[in-house]
Amino acid sequence: MAEEVPEAFAGVREVWAGGDVVPPEAVRRVMDRCPDVTVVNGYGPTETTTFAATHRIHRPLDYTGAIPIGEPLDNHRLYVLDEGLRLVPAGTPGELYIAGAGLARGYLGRPGMTADRFVADPYGPSGTRMYRTGDLVRWSPEGSLEYLGRADQQVKLRGFRIELGEIESALAAHASVGQATVVVREDRPGDKRLTAYLVAAEGARIDVAELRGHVADALPEYMVPSAFVVLDEIPLTTNGKVDRRALPAPQVSHATNGRAPRTPQEEVLCGLFAAVLGLPSVTIDDHFFHRGGHSVLGTRLISRIRRAFGVQLGVKDLFRNPTVLALSECVTAGSGELPRPALVPEERPEIIPLSSAQQRLWFLDQMEGPSATYNIPLALRLKGPVDHQALRLALTDLTTRHEGLRTV
Repeated sequence: MAEEVPEAFAGVREVWAGGDVVPPEAVRRVMDRCPDVTVVNGYGPTETTTFAATHRIHRPLDYTGAIPIGEPLDNHRLYVLDEGLRLVPAGTPGELYIAGAGLARGYLGRPGMTADRFVADPYGPSGTRMYRTGDLVRWSPEGSLEYLGRADQQVKLRGFRIELGEIESALAAHASVGQATVVVREDRPGDKRLTAYLVAAEGARIDVAELRGHVADALPEYMVPSAFVVLDEIPLTTNGKVDRRALPAPQVSHATNGRAPRTPQEEVLCGLFAAVLGLPSVTIDDHFFHRGGHSVLGTRLISRIRRAFGVQLGVKDLFRNPTVLALSECVTAGSGELPRPALVPEERPEIIPLSSAQQRLWFLDQMEGPSATYNIPLALRLKGPVDHQALRLALTDLTTRHEGLRTV
């Protein structure tokens, strides 16, 4: 984004990253092109309510490895423990446990998983618990946490936590599959993809297109592998475990049976598809997601199509029309549309209908009574003299402008 549309960061003072390992190269591009922007790396699984640790990235950006995930937020406790739940010294890898404010009660309807992940906190007040993240970390000499990887097969990809075993089970459920192993590969820097390695069942032949559809019916889109590699056998270590280092990189097939572009518009779209997918060329019949595309690349593609043709398309249009041929029809249909009209305020009704989120909160209030569960307190320390009248007017302006801040 910083390379393609640098003006998108105009007026931005801070950029917070989270949900995955932050590549130093991406941060460097933002900081080089936007010198006034401060970048903060945030870490925290959903089970601990958003962030549990943050690291403010300073200039110059001289990190040789992964950017640290930082220090705990106020009212949070972070422990780096060994298998015996003993604290490990700085520089020694261990599993990260989180305790303190924001810790969830567990997983709804899944007591076994709750008992496995939410355990007693031997270092906190009596009766408190801590969450076993499954992330391997270590304390740096400066007192900051460094992320090293996963302690189990659960991975985080494009903000989603994924159990690779769940994908392997879905693959193995197909009659043509004898063995299945799924890994996350990063054959291009910054582009992580799920890759499935398969061995056909005895006497069977694996139809990749059919298998892809089978997995798509059983799992959400973000868990469908981008590449399927059929092998004679899965490589194993001397201990009989899958030798993930010996798994070959998927071979990208450039030859397809699709048709070449027939119009200038299709030719431009083919070029945009190929550029985003990292392929030398595509045809008008190539399926974006079958050629290695995913939701993040789809967002990038739609952004480029908007700039190239001046049409208002959304990512959902790409999911519904994943080929150049189909998407070209959307571009043609949208090219004659007038620009979106400016937003104008409507007359305020006497009774405003509740949004879905407000309806949920109203229901919880009726069921549980008054509660501060969904309050988000924030304390700010102001230095120097305070103009109370100016502060009062500023807050009044905010509540006057934004309906949600004065709705009860």
